[in-house]
Amino acid sequence: MPGLLSPLSFAGLTLRNRIVMPPMWSGQATSDGRVTDGIVEYHRCRAAAGCGLVIVEHSFVHPRGRASATQIGAHSDDMIPGLGRLAAAIKAEGAVACLQISHAGPRTSAAVAGDRPLGPSAVRHVHTGDGETPEAATLEQIAEIVAAFGRAAIRAREAGFDAVELHAAHGFLLSQFLSPLANHRNDTYGGSDENRRRLHLEVLAEVRTCLGPEFPVFVRLGATDGTPGGLEIEAACATAEQLVRGGADLVDVSGGVQGSRGAGQGPGYFVPDAEAVKRRVRAPVIVTGGMADWLFADRVVREGRADLVGIGRAMLNDPDWARKAIASLLPG
Repeated sequence: MPGLLSPLSFAGLTLRNRIVMPPMWSGQATSDGRVTDGIVEYHRCRAAAGCGLVIVEHSFVHPRGRASATQIGAHSDDMIPGLGRLAAAIKAEGAVACLQISHAGPRTSAAVAGDRPLGPSAVRHVHTGDGETPEAATLEQIAEIVAAFGRAAIRAREAGFDAVELHAAHGFLLSQFLSPLANHRNDTYGGSDENRRRLHLEVLAEVRTCLGPEFPVFVRLGATDGTPGGLEIEAACATAEQLVRGGADLVDVSGGVQGSRGAGQGPGYFVPDAEAVKRRVRAPVIVTGGMADWLFADRVVREGRADLVGIGRAMLNDPDWARKAIASLLPG
């Protein structure tokens, strides 16, 4: 069986190993969303340590979907030069470079986004009860968001990224649409699992139309909400199946509206979810969450529970994590 250091080829990409730097917000973008030298170095040094894949932190596709005042933007062609510098720095260190694109939905504020946050319904985020109550998105606004994802994906490709990832986890807009806790709609975007996943499939279809069939597209999927009445693993697995059938080349399993609140529950707290998704899809699966021990990460891959492992907090705290893991796991 392959291990953490085994190469992986899929969707026209070849990764030197299965170590992933997952998208982790650095808070260093300019006030208009441009990439800074600090962001370039933050990703470059972790690529240089030996990661096979670097997924750049979430980048907003529309001004109203901006999560924070220091988030990278992919909403305008003006962002392409900076994004290009970032992609080139990652690739020069031998890693595959992917840009995650997102819409924050209710996980923002009017002060940041310039308007009232948008959500599937006028329901305050379940884990940020003191936040603003979002406006329920109209059909026209939904169509605008779908188009914005497509345009942002084109910018990622033009900037030189090898792949793009759609952020559908952590209580961001797509995650909210999939969650029964947040989506109380009674139109074609709510009321059933099939309707709640409709926006995922429309965004994916738009991105595929914009990029064509060959450019790699990943989806970070919030697999469960970890909250009574929320998204359960069976609905997430069915969503993953439809996403792969719709053209997703990889599923990156993480948390739903609860985000990474599994922290403190021990190592690999999303591994059971990733394993369930992997049994249902014919595409590589990434798992993150409490993956600090390289021996444990290697075992997750060797046991076939996931194909790649995202190292979050451990790599955030130690940019050399991948280099140390490689040195430890190499034979002899």
